[in-house]
Amino acid sequence: AQESRGLGDVYKRQVVNLSALEELYPKGGEVTAMDLASKGAVRAGHLVKVLGDGDLTVKLTVKVDKVSASAEAKIVAAGGSVAK
Repeated sequence: AQESRGLGDVYKRQVVNLSALEELYPKGGEVTAMDLASKGAVRAGHLVKVLGDGDLTVKLTVKVDKVSASAEAKIVAAGGSVAK
């Protein structure tokens, strides 16, 4: 079975909303795919994308595969940063 071009990684990507990060990191800190997997938020070995649903009030340093534009804006507005 041949995969459609461009869609292959969609099925391997795990998504996490800002509302979940707010709960998982109540004191802020560094967010990595490995740390999210250890907290049970995503499956290990998958790409991680952070989406902008929810509010963020803590300072996070986000180091994952992808971050949506709306999520990045909220992370920066809360005093955090996104590693590219």
